[in-house]
Amino acid sequence: MNNNKKIINSAKRTLASELSSIKNIKYTFNNSFCEAVDLIYNTKGKVVITGVGKSAHIGNKISATLTSTGTPAYFIHATEASHGDLGSIKKDDCVIAISNSGETSELKNIIQFTKRFNIKLISITSNSKSILHKNATVGILFKKPIEACPLNLAPTSSTSMTLIIGDCIAISLLELRGFKSKHFKNLHPGGNLGKDLKNLSEVMHLGKELPLAKLDEKMSKALLTMTKKSFGCIGVINNKKQIVGIITDGDLRRKLNSKFFDKKASEIMTKNPTLANKNMLVGEAINLMNTKKITSLFICDKKIPLGIVHIHDLLRLTS
Repeated sequence: MNNNKKIINSAKRTLASELSSIKNIKYTFNNSFCEAVDLIYNTKGKVVITGVGKSAHIGNKISATLTSTGTPAYFIHATEASHGDLGSIKKDDCVIAISNSGETSELKNIIQFTKRFNIKLISITSNSKSILHKNATVGILFKKPIEACPLNLAPTSSTSMTLIIGDCIAISLLELRGFKSKHFKNLHPGGNLGKDLKNLSEVMHLGKELPLAKLDEKMSKALLTMTKKSFGCIGVINNKKQIVGIITDGDLRRKLNSKFFDKKASEIMTKNPTLANKNMLVGEAINLMNTKKITSLFICDKKIPLGIVHIHDLLRLTS
C-alpha cells in the first residue's frame, strides 16, 4: 500500500511523456506521408513490414491491421530476412521498414535487396540522416521523442508513435479503398467481432413470433398477443400490412385506465416507430437501440415487418 502513490505517479509520468510525444505526430502528416500511402495503395503485390526488437513487435501489429482492413501484408523479421526470408519478397511488393534510429544494422540486407531488385521501400524513422531514410523510396519522419523510460533507453514513446503512424496508414488506405463493414465481416468471421458483424436477417425472430396488431384491434386482444410474444411491445399494421405504429410496455403504464381495454390499437400506439432493414449489422442495431432507448426493433422491407429482435438477444450474441 505504501508504494501505491509511487506507482501511480510513475504511471502518470509515463502517460504524460507518451502523450507529449504523440501530439508531435501531426507534423508527420505531410506530402511524404501522402506519397507513402499512395505508394501502398498502388502496390500490386503485398506490403512487407520489417523491423528488429520492439519495432518488430510493432511491425507485426501494423501488418495485422493492414491485412484485416483490406491491404494484404505480412511481417518479416529483419534478422530472419538475412537467412532466407528475403526470398519471399516479390518484385511487385513494397517494404515498410521501421527503426527509430534508422541505423539498425540488421536492416542493411533488406535495404540492399530493395535497391538491387528495384522494390519500393518506405521508411518510418525519427532520423533524417540515417541510412534507412536516405535509401528509402519514401521516408516517413517523426520527431525523435524522449522515451518514457526514465533512463531514456527502453523503447516506449517511440514505439507508441510508430504504432499510431501504422494505424493512420491503415485507416487512410481503408477509406481510399471504400472498405465497408461487409468486407470487414468477410475477414473476421469468428469471435465476438464476427458476431457483431452479423446481419439482423441472420438473428431475427420470424413468422408467428412477431407481435402484431391491426389498427382497429381492441387493446384487450392486442395486450394478450403482446404478453404471449414476450418482446415488451407490439407492432401496429395497416391494411397494407405495413407497420405504422408501436405499443410498448411504457405506453401501457402511461395510458392505462378504466377505458383502456376498449380502446383501439391506433389510439394507444406511438406513430412512426424506429425500424431497421435486414442488412443492418448487429453492432449497428445495438448502437441504434441504445441511442433511441428502445429494447425491441422491427426489421422491415418498405415498412412490411420481416422480423424482430430484442436487445437481450443481441447482447447475448456478442457477449
